Amino acid sequence: MAIHALRVISFIFVALAFIPSGAHLFAMFNKMKLDGPGYLAAQRAYDGWSLFGIVVLGALLSTAALAVLLYRTGGPFGLVVLAFVSIAATQLAFWTLTYPVNQMTRNWTVLPENWELLRRQWEYSHAVAAGLNALALLVLFMSALRASAR
Repeated sequence: MAIHALRVISFIFVALAFIPSGAHLFAMFNKMKLDGPGYLAAQRAYDGWSLFGIVVLGALLSTAALAVLLYRTGGPFGLVVLAFVSIAATQLAFWTLTYPVNQMTRNWTVLPENWELLRRQWEYSHAVAAGLNALALLVLFMSALRASAR
């Protein structure tokens, strides 16, 4: 029963973690066409989204806990580990690609001379995170299917 509950919690957190990265991905194509002032204005839509870090932490902790429980019980461990690694990789992308741009642009309140290059890095880092979040959700779903087939 604990595995089932933890699987549901993991699904919820991983799905919620996909929301902001998916939103960034789908907005990216239109935002890349904006001029500097338009881009700065569009970026204000993300004010307060740092609170999603709580969701990412929940996704990391719940998938790690689920992996530990599955390892001990002989369940489909590898797929859940891949979900955890995917979520962890989103953080690697954030801290190495997104966060430095946030610092250089003061969270997109100023436009440095190289703002277009920074915008590309910022947008593509979110696209990478969206792909990793989607992978985490997919493999978590696959692990549940394997568990139910057993």
